Amino acid sequence: MPRKGPVPPREIPPDPIYGSVLIQKLINRTMMGGKKSKAEKIVYGALQKASERLGGIDPKELMEKVVDNVKPIVETRSRRVGGATYQVPVEVSERRQISLAIRWLVLAARARGPRNMVDKLADELVDAYNGKGGAIAKRDEVHRIAESNKAFAHLRWGRR
Repeated sequence: MPRKGPVPPREIPPDPIYGSVLIQKLINRTMMGGKKSKAEKIVYGALQKASERLGGIDPKELMEKVVDNVKPIVETRSRRVGGATYQVPVEVSERRQISLAIRWLVLAARARGPRNMVDKLADELVDAYNGKGGAIAKRDEVHRIAESNKAFAHLRWGRR
């Protein structure tokens, strides 16, 4: 940890099979209790099934398209002005867009019915690729909230 300045972001090595940092981030987010090999089996199985359902598309391209479809452009941040707290819409940085997209994919997959995680994640990936599903609904909800609070956008640049 540096004493001054921002902490540099961690370098995440690409996954061993596809050589994609995005897929490695999905594996890390899917992992529970340090069981990385189990998370790898889930993610690789889900990518394989989703790729087959979509006509044999490359899993790396599939993952990039899914993350592009799910990542949010704007979100709201709480800002206290006087005695009131406002939800102020702000643009989302690229790193946060990717991290939110992957988080929403995994959470939406876990929230699906009582099947195994490989099938649930594969279904969520296919739905997100086609522009529907729980992760897309979450993105739309965040965008809708930011849109409805657009009147408070001028509070973004005020004094702290």
